[in-house]
Amino acid sequence: MSGTQATTGAVAAAFAAGPLLLGVRHHGPGSARAVRAALDAARPAAVLIEGPPEGDALLPLAADPQMRPPVALLAHAVDDPGRAAFWPLAEFSPEWVAIRWALAHDVPVRFIDLPATHSLALREPHGEETAPAPEAPAEGAATPAVDPVRVLAETAGYDDPERWWEDVVEHRSPAADATADALAPFTALAEAMTALREAYGDGGHPRDAVREAYMRIQLRTARKEFGDGVAVVCGAWHVPALAARTTLAADRALLKGLPKVKAEMTWVPWTHRRLARHSGYGAGIDSPGWYGHLFGAADRPIERWMTKVAGLLREEDRFVSTAHVIEAVRLAETLAAMRGRPLAGLSETTDAVRAVMCEGSDVPLALIQDRLVVGETLGEVPDSAPAVPLQRDLTRGQRTLRLKPEALEKELDLDLRKETDAARSRLLHRLRLLGIGWGEPAEGRGSTGTFRESWRLRWEPELYVRVAEAGVWGTTVQTAATAKAESQALAATALSEVTALAERCLLAHLPDALPVVMKALADRAALDADVGHLADALPALARSLRYGDVRSTDTTALAEVAAGLAERICVALPPACTGLDADGAEALRRQVDGVHSAIGLLVAGATPAGTEAEAEAGAGTGSGTEAGATPAEGLRDRWGAVLRKLAGRDTVAGIIRGRATRLLLDEGRLTEDEAALLMGLALSPGTPPTDAAAWIEGFVGGASGGGMLLVHDERLLSLVDAWLTGVPADTFTDVLPLLRRTFSAYEPGVRRTLGELVRRGPVPEGARNDGTDHAYPGFGPGLDQDRADAVEPVLHLLLGRTPIPAEATA
Repeated sequence: MSGTQATTGAVAAAFAAGPLLLGVRHHGPGSARAVRAALDAARPAAVLIEGPPEGDALLPLAADPQMRPPVALLAHAVDDPGRAAFWPLAEFSPEWVAIRWALAHDVPVRFIDLPATHSLALREPHGEETAPAPEAPAEGAATPAVDPVRVLAETAGYDDPERWWEDVVEHRSPAADATADALAPFTALAEAMTALREAYGDGGHPRDAVREAYMRIQLRTARKEFGDGVAVVCGAWHVPALAARTTLAADRALLKGLPKVKAEMTWVPWTHRRLARHSGYGAGIDSPGWYGHLFGAADRPIERWMTKVAGLLREEDRFVSTAHVIEAVRLAETLAAMRGRPLAGLSETTDAVRAVMCEGSDVPLALIQDRLVVGETLGEVPDSAPAVPLQRDLTRGQRTLRLKPEALEKELDLDLRKETDAARSRLLHRLRLLGIGWGEPAEGRGSTGTFRESWRLRWEPELYVRVAEAGVWGTTVQTAATAKAESQALAATALSEVTALAERCLLAHLPDALPVVMKALADRAALDADVGHLADALPALARSLRYGDVRSTDTTALAEVAAGLAERICVALPPACTGLDADGAEALRRQVDGVHSAIGLLVAGATPAGTEAEAEAGAGTGSGTEAGATPAEGLRDRWGAVLRKLAGRDTVAGIIRGRATRLLLDEGRLTEDEAALLMGLALSPGTPPTDAAAWIEGFVGGASGGGMLLVHDERLLSLVDAWLTGVPADTFTDVLPLLRRTFSAYEPGVRRTLGELVRRGPVPEGARNDGTDHAYPGFGPGLDQDRADAVEPVLHLLLGRTPIPAEATA
């Protein structure tokens, strides 16, 4: 009897015994090939698939030319979109193969698993998960009581269930399957699962009893409609339960009283990475990229795989020749033969690639694992698939701005002077405000101006759930972001929250939300008397003022609030700087730094923001001197007076006095003689060593250039040196940690220079023959104007500027 006759007889016998139960392993290419062969042989009248029945209306989309797996059915609760579940399908998933076969042969196809309306209700709120599967642990359980594949592998003498599955199922030759009984694999697997169910019961999946009861009810309904010529594609674990003889009443009793929620469902793109087990998907696999290759390779899978690996390594500028590919294939086949395997598997190909193409290194092997073994494939869904209005608006925006979602992380640099880049920036900032983390700001390259931005983009399937959640705020990205910003402004209790929100609204260009945010900001600022809160809030407002011209945003109201905050800080800060412990003083020192920078930005805000762009690119976008202007006249002087108070009061913490002195010196509001006098007083013998060390940290620690200040100012270095050598031995260990923290922050070259200067020690007067009287060689007491003028032409050349004639500055 021929193989075809044997197959036909087996199919006839199977249908005579009842519906055709095709037990599979989810996402297994061998199972997928076996399902296709069985369906071709059986030609069932209907195909039933393990999955949520709400997806029946979406099944025809699987035949759409735009549909490209991996994809997933996404179900979410209408009233709580965060309560969601996915049913992923890859090209090599048996369920996907069955769906495509049914649509291609015009055979009815349906889902028969527990409806999403029940499964979502059984989940915890915001329990975004993939759908339960035979290999997955039961919800609420740390690990499953039994892993069917592992038990079968151990029974066969394998220590690796994946290797056993590959040998028994995945490495079955398609040519051999064509002549063998197409149902034989399913018969054998059903017998094995029956034995396991008898031994382990539900296997640690108590909810499976409810799911299987619903599937049996659906199977009865299909048999009434189509007769026994029905094929069921489900997890092999469920086959014994579906074949069991039960009454309709008993099955309905199991379903009685199940909670329900209103649910919606659609197709969404998925990724190979999210199919992997390490992603948290319990029914996942270790190597979706490898399995996809096995399913798609019509012949010579090992040779084709090695060619892919060689191509990837060549793209990364590694030398891989054709000889490497040939040798790797031979080694993989040899390893398979030595290990008694029917075909070289992933472990053999990996060992061969490591030895031949990677020269024994695991570094390039990690790249192969990430790019090929797991893979970064992102599926596609047709435009006709149902979606929430917000998702459709986001999709339109992505296409208009040519921002295609990609699974692989991508760097994006934006120039906000260009309309397209500015629109991209607005979209990404609006999505961040909505909690849709497609893009994250990154450090820019080559510019610190306000007209440049850098982003890291990476699209994950879970973002579709975030979009559905954000859909409650509006039907477009702009209206949704506006509504959420207004809601957050009204709900905010801390001033810093509102100031941060105002900055985000400016970045996202939400003019309709700004009035509400500004009113909330003014109200919180008027009620908050804590100078620390005011100091934390001011920097965000000052940064926001820099965006006005570049982003075409009116920041007048924001500037008024910021100037008012700065005035209140100037009044309240001096009393707040007394009576502080070490931690409180350090925190307030950081706030003083922030306020100092913010006030500099507020004063600079009177100059168009475009001037900064002109300074960097020579083509600013400023529209006039009124745009971005701030009512900050005289604010810098008032702040300078506050710093003088802080620097001169003995009751102020040492670290704050030192920082105030340094800020005044840097701005030219304090002469070098005055700074040396204040340091001398702070380091006088009557000052406790810990207070003196704190003053030093405030003066030369933390800020950039602190070490160079000591290098170039001999008097300050001499004062620190003299104080340090005079610290008593019994208190030196108390101040050492503070000093070490201060000086360890300097660049190695600065520390080396300081050490050399201290090692040399002061030079006695008269020992120098250059006519100077300063102590350290190599540094003068003041600015050498002639040497400074000699540098100026080089600076103009580097900056591309035309030197200003001397008469123009006279």
